[in-house]
Amino acid sequence: MAASELSAQLWRERELLELLLFKLEEEQLLLTAGKSRWISHATREVEQVMERMRAVGLARTVEVASLADEWGISPDSSLRELAAAAPDGIWSDIFASHLIAMTELTAQIAEVRDTNERLLRDAARSTQETLSGLSGAAGDPGIYGASGESRPGTSGARLFDTEA
Repeated sequence: MAASELSAQLWRERELLELLLFKLEEEQLLLTAGKSRWISHATREVEQVMERMRAVGLARTVEVASLADEWGISPDSSLRELAAAAPDGIWSDIFASHLIAMTELTAQIAEVRDTNERLLRDAARSTQETLSGLSGAAGDPGIYGASGESRPGTSGARLFDTEA
């Protein structure tokens, strides 16, 4: 039956949503701990889960079209529409449960993602401020001229007469 195959597909998608939430929380822990060395690895893992999500989403679309054909509804029906159109009560409850769980997971993922983006922006701004302090006029005392005035430093080599 197409309904049980779709339900199994939805379980796989829910598991991937949970894995994505875990990976985003892992990334958040690295960001808050200041372990920037591992951020690229965590980001790559998030991207890998997202790729798997795309493949599972495509498989779900195929299963929905098959079930919609069996139930005589539109092949591009949403999960909410499938739950409403279910011929017996059990499938309506199962699809409604999947919908609720996936909606909650998606909201949690969005919240963690937004926090991670804020943390990344803060880290980038902090890095830029640090770098500008090192190379800008405020962080570079410059060179003093013969009359004592301050001149901007040069990046060229300097010779010191140690014989005098």
